[in-house]
Order: sequence, then C-alpha cells, then structure tokens
Amino acid sequence: MTVIPPITGTNQAGTQASVAGKNAQLGKDQFLKLFVAQLQHQDPMNPMQDSEFMGQMASFSTLEQVTNLATANAQIAENLSSTSAVALIGRTVTWTDADDVSHTGIVEKVTTAGGTPSLTVGGTDGVELSTISQVA
Repeated sequence: MTVIPPITGTNQAGTQASVAGKNAQLGKDQFLKLFVAQLQHQDPMNPMQDSEFMGQMASFSTLEQVTNLATANAQIAENLSSTSAVALIGRTVTWTDADDVSHTGIVEKVTTAGGTPSLTVGGTDGVELSTISQVA
C-alpha cells in the first residue's frame, strides 16, 4: 500500500496558483481525473460529505453541458456561414480587396477550405464573405 503524505496548508496555495497559471481552464477529462484522485485519497476517518460530493458532481455536469454547448454553437456558425455563401450564387456582389479597392461581380461558385467558405466572383477566386459590402 502506498502512503501519500498529507497536503499542508502552507504549500497548497502556491501549488494552486502555479496550476491556475498553466491551466486556467479545466476540461472534462482533467476535472474527472482530479475528482477520482480526490475520492481515492480521501481520509477514511473523515470522508467527503454527501453535499460536497453532490456539489462536485453538479459542477462536472455543468462543465460538460457548457462544453457541449460551445461545440454545438461552433458547428451552427460554420453551417450558417456556408449556407449564406451558397445563397449568393448567381447574385451580384460588391467586395473590397486587400488594397481597399471595390469590385463588383456575379458569384460563380463557393468553395470551402478548413470550414471557411470562399467565393469565386467574376473570375476572381478567394473572395471572403467578410469582404462583401453589398449584395444586389
């Protein structure tokens, strides 16, 4: 059996500060590993109270739901951007290039690279949605 030395209050604050600096955000996996380690190494003479256990489980559940929501929002934004780009095919648009010059042309096709749609307008490839200032 491995004996784990108790954590003293004097070093704990410094350890928490250094961990917070490196990992300001705990993911689901890190939270669960920390929780399991806490349960494995708790004092058998003074175990975690039911309310503490339920509070930590509620925190884990909340963390998981927030992570799922963020992932879903990113997918919705990507799909919405692609849908908006496809809706422009055949329409006349005005966009501004890198030299701040305005151009007008008909959207011929939409390509997607890395989840970001790019338009071909009047023979010019690589027109981004963010550069379009007018749709006719």
